[in-house]
Amino acid sequence: MEKNKISVTSDNIFPIIKKFLYSDQEVFLRELVSNATDAVLKLKTIVELGNFDDFIDDFKIKIIIDKKNKSIHIIDNGIGMTKEEIKKYINQIAFSGAEEFIKKYKTSNIIGHFGLGFYSSFIVSNQVQIFTKSYKKNASSIFWSCDGSTNFIIKEIEKKNRGTKIVLFLNEESKEFLEYNRILKLLQKYCKFMPITISLSSIEDKEKETIINNINPAWKINPLQLSDKNYLNFYHELYSHQLDDPLFWIHLNIDHPFNLTGILFFPKIEKRIDIQKERIHLYQNQVYITDNLEGIVADFLSLLRGVIDSPDIPLNVSRSHLQSDPSVKNISKYITRKVADKLDSMFRNHRKDFQNKWENIKIIVEYGMISTENFFVKAIKFFIFSTVNNVYFTLDEFKEKIKETQKNKEGKIVFLYSSDKEKQYSYIKEAKDRNYEILILNSPISVHLIQKLEFSYKEICFVRVDSDHIDKLINHKKEDKCYSELSETEKKNLKNIISSNLMENYKFSIKLENLSKKDYPFLIIVPEFLRRIKEMNSIGKEFFEKDKEKYYQLIVNTNHIFMKKILKETCEKKREKMIQEVLNLTLLSQNLLHGKNLTLFISEKLENLTKK
Repeated sequence: MEKNKISVTSDNIFPIIKKFLYSDQEVFLRELVSNATDAVLKLKTIVELGNFDDFIDDFKIKIIIDKKNKSIHIIDNGIGMTKEEIKKYINQIAFSGAEEFIKKYKTSNIIGHFGLGFYSSFIVSNQVQIFTKSYKKNASSIFWSCDGSTNFIIKEIEKKNRGTKIVLFLNEESKEFLEYNRILKLLQKYCKFMPITISLSSIEDKEKETIINNINPAWKINPLQLSDKNYLNFYHELYSHQLDDPLFWIHLNIDHPFNLTGILFFPKIEKRIDIQKERIHLYQNQVYITDNLEGIVADFLSLLRGVIDSPDIPLNVSRSHLQSDPSVKNISKYITRKVADKLDSMFRNHRKDFQNKWENIKIIVEYGMISTENFFVKAIKFFIFSTVNNVYFTLDEFKEKIKETQKNKEGKIVFLYSSDKEKQYSYIKEAKDRNYEILILNSPISVHLIQKLEFSYKEICFVRVDSDHIDKLINHKKEDKCYSELSETEKKNLKNIISSNLMENYKFSIKLENLSKKDYPFLIIVPEFLRRIKEMNSIGKEFFEKDKEKYYQLIVNTNHIFMKKILKETCEKKREKMIQEVLNLTLLSQNLLHGKNLTLFISEKLENLTKK
């Protein structure tokens, strides 16, 4: 048996780092500015600990574009490097000076971890040069240069100022990064809130200097020191294209068992679940990482906006993707709990204001209740239903109100609801005439929430108000029940007559019901269970819309006087016209009369009006 070590040399790993470690070319700037920031933060830490005597109050990072020489300069006045440190941290791939510093000085505000960020410079460069001078007394200034191979030059030079200057000589494929606006956009994307002041300028136009960042973003400030105006200003700083203010926000701040700060804003969502263009941003020590927070926040919170900043969220080596880790689940649970606690507090302490905001946040809460069980348990206490009269109830409040008056044959409490007050007006009126309470459930995911609630609360059921005649939906008193005045033979004849006059133009199924004489002769419904199945399946829903007539049911009121007239009428043409007339009125009342049939109906009515 032979034992040995796997051979990994710079000759075989360097090309992999340059070509495959970073999926996006543009991150080279984020990595180099992060390194410069670390260099300054390290010196600040040493100064604060009293290990450096010089007075410093002007820490800064400069990015300078030199178009003529096809180069970009990244300059900091931070800690600098000695010759030995260059050999250790630059010449040795994946040896992290940041990690070593964190262990030595017990600080958590340093950005770097893997010791690979510097090598992202070779993605865009033919040659990289370093000019550096350490803060240490009597340290020599050092020059280092590499052309992207494993060969490098290192020597002592004259450099007066403490800190580091990195010069990138861009390759032909990366000339776009010599454009001022291109670099400006990148800096604003990745470095907008870095903790050290960053400026951008160019050799060609020295007077044009842009300060990039806000070094004290709102999420890093104690909430007690922030006003509403501060939060709103920060929101618009994050999302400059948003004209509307957010409804409210949650300031996150925890330091055990993990470190996390941030602010989540609730925008006006109303009844849309769109793919949000403006999403929550993930930062790590004030460095922008991504706006894809899958795994860090529950799916329903992707509808929110804001910032989450945590040094404890595990990232891959290129800092472009999350790594699977138990701590991510804990962070996700914490964020979900904080959102639920905030909503619960608003509901309990400022219910009227909560109700005023409800229509704009309802869909977020519904989505959370459907998708996240821990959130459902908390949200059921503050989820509110609105009635058609704009009165709000929690589930328990509404259940208590209707438990004696709205039950079905099985004894379940019936939550009557409408999805559209205008379209379902006649059904709502019938229910209101009987003093029943009707809810409005009109979001795209209401049907999924209904299923969840019925599963969790076996004693209740939800029924849309137009899914049958109201007296069939609610089990009313026996003395109020209606009995048919038609014989069984008459009923059979009636169904045959209506069917034969209906089948040519409509695919409705027909059902005879013994309703009140005051009720309409015809009623058109879609049974609750059938419509719900179709609504829960988006593909099925599209199919349902395309061929929905076949799912409609025509309820025929056998006790309406019109039915006896049909049975007595012997002229087939006249009878057909009578049925069509009443059916058209029924269809029109429910916005179901369209196209050719609507045109014929209007033409006939106009003709009748102009007859002498």
